[in-house]
Amino acid sequence: MVIQPNTARVAFALSLVLALGTSAVRAEGEDMHAHMHHGGGAVTQMTLNAGQKWGTDESLRKGMAAIGASFDEHHARIHAGTETDAQYEALAGTIESEVKNIVAQCKLPPAADANLHYAIADLMEGARLMRGQEAGKSRHDGAALVHGALNAYGKFFDDPAAAAADHMPK
Repeated sequence: MVIQPNTARVAFALSLVLALGTSAVRAEGEDMHAHMHHGGGAVTQMTLNAGQKWGTDESLRKGMAAIGASFDEHHARIHAGTETDAQYEALAGTIESEVKNIVAQCKLPPAADANLHYAIADLMEGARLMRGQEAGKSRHDGAALVHGALNAYGKFFDDPAAAAADHMPK
């Protein structure tokens, strides 16, 4: 039997919980939480435009700002584990609506658009998971994808508001 790295980490964390209690593994859990927000997803395929951020248009900036603001409203509850299914549903609905508007109105050059679609893919997959639509994946997993997409957008696209946003729980 081959144990995958993430499986090994989860097994290790669970064995610590059983042996030492939950407070002893808080640091391990926080490390895993940070890993979820900064690794994986389609956004890992994003690139810069010859070392520069991709240009944006007003509809893209407006839509991403709305998604970021809505995510930020929910993030503390998500992080604390108190976000309800209904609250996840509401956030997923906002994300889907704003992505629909972005796709309909945004006019980027083809290469920029191709890069944006990696973030769009993670936003939509995150929304789907926040609706509880995949066995074995949590609503929190969906929020982690959304968080990663928001951070990647600010890193790869020329949107000063997104670049300055930290999307951390408040």
